[in-house]
Amino acid sequence: MFTNTQEALSFVRSVLKEAEIYGHASHVLNYDLETICPPKAMEEQGEVIAFLDNQAFKLTKQDRYIEACEYLYAHKDELDEFDQVLASALHRQYLKTKNITPEMSHRHGRILQKAYVDWVDARQKSDFSLFAPSLAAVRDVQVEQVSLSEEALPNVYDNLLANYERGVTRADLDKWFDACKKRLLPLLKEIQGSSKKIRTDFLSRPVTDDAQRKMSRWLLETIGFDFERGAFTTTEHPFTDGLGRNDIRVTTHYYPTMFYASMYSIIHEGGHALFDQLQPQENYDHFIDSEKTMAMHESVSRLYENRFGRSAAFVHLIYPKVKEIFPEVMADVSERELYEALNLVEPTLIRTEADEFTYTIHIIIRYEIEKMILDGTISIEELPAIWNQKYQEYLGITPDCDRNGILQDVHWSFGFGYFPTYALGNMFNAMYMNRLTKEIDLDAALASGDFATINGWMKDHVFKRADRLSSKEWIREITGRDFTPDDYLDYLEKKYRELYEL
Repeated sequence: MFTNTQEALSFVRSVLKEAEIYGHASHVLNYDLETICPPKAMEEQGEVIAFLDNQAFKLTKQDRYIEACEYLYAHKDELDEFDQVLASALHRQYLKTKNITPEMSHRHGRILQKAYVDWVDARQKSDFSLFAPSLAAVRDVQVEQVSLSEEALPNVYDNLLANYERGVTRADLDKWFDACKKRLLPLLKEIQGSSKKIRTDFLSRPVTDDAQRKMSRWLLETIGFDFERGAFTTTEHPFTDGLGRNDIRVTTHYYPTMFYASMYSIIHEGGHALFDQLQPQENYDHFIDSEKTMAMHESVSRLYENRFGRSAAFVHLIYPKVKEIFPEVMADVSERELYEALNLVEPTLIRTEADEFTYTIHIIIRYEIEKMILDGTISIEELPAIWNQKYQEYLGITPDCDRNGILQDVHWSFGFGYFPTYALGNMFNAMYMNRLTKEIDLDAALASGDFATINGWMKDHVFKRADRLSSKEWIREITGRDFTPDDYLDYLEKKYRELYEL
């Protein structure tokens, strides 16, 4: 029996430190799995990862650890701000996993690891039927986990969304995404009917992997990525992984006839990395470094990718370097032509290559399908047809194969509820961009490559307290206003009406 908070806190920290070691090893292996692991070794490696994750989970099922966590939660008013956040997080996790045994957790982990391997195989062969059984198993695992939670929310989707975006509900998303559809879909038709023609012929000129690698490194250096505490490589589906305080790894993918794709995926992932590299040391010391929500994270990655990366000021900064590294591509291309091409609005099949304007529509499609899957209104086997139907309805295009359609994203191999955070991230950064541009000369900083000033502002106002607040509280603290999608929609309308001379 614990008699004071410091005794309980000391014990909890010792267990979390041990669990962190298993977690670190698991992340290293997962990074290897998604980058250089041989295809035939993937399933075996996935089993090792599931074993390590389960060892960490077992530590949290000890009676004395649970007793210590609950003692801290009951006495959290005696703790400092950081440890209050930890106590609340541990309590939520306890309620969520109280009825899940280590054996069940290990089984769940193996199902998710196999789902990733099956997704890779199915995507390479462009055959959804190879992934469908694993996807059904992932759905069943998640429904089972929700049914076992001691603090279940009204519907399955709200519970899964809470894994990524605490405090946001399906009802919120329905309202916000309906607002997007009402304003974006009609404007898309106007843009498509514009007489403004944007030059794009140079976008598909061939480039080498080596040139793209040089460009990627230069872009990471430019935005302030710390190579003493991070690294980058390639993968099938780009991601960022925070292995530890001083080990943040990012990935990209090189396409031989899409030089800009790797540029903007590395800026996107670099934004994620900066969030982790520039967060307070106290977050790591108090084991709350992963308490930020995914929409917070995506707000930053998509801020760097789009609001910064596709701005006229940033294109001015990178134009000479793009010409230097891709001379065959850029020999006859002006700075204005590059800017316009990087901001082209054209419905495409692949979300990660989508333009800034249509991107949120890709997310809405996935959100609406996820609800159907979890409500049981469609079968797993129907998914490719439903996917294709929605792409035709919203974007006027139909996937030519599963690889370019239902199999393009890795996310469903590890569950549901993540996709909406990308769109919410766009909306969050539109809100705090309004404050950022009032407090620093953003265009001047971007044009000169002064990311020290930009990152300093982000560190003080966006990164600093993210792990201590829900996303709704966080955006209200930064902007002084409640969340709204209107800033984002206003921004898109203004920018693209001007670009397309509407």
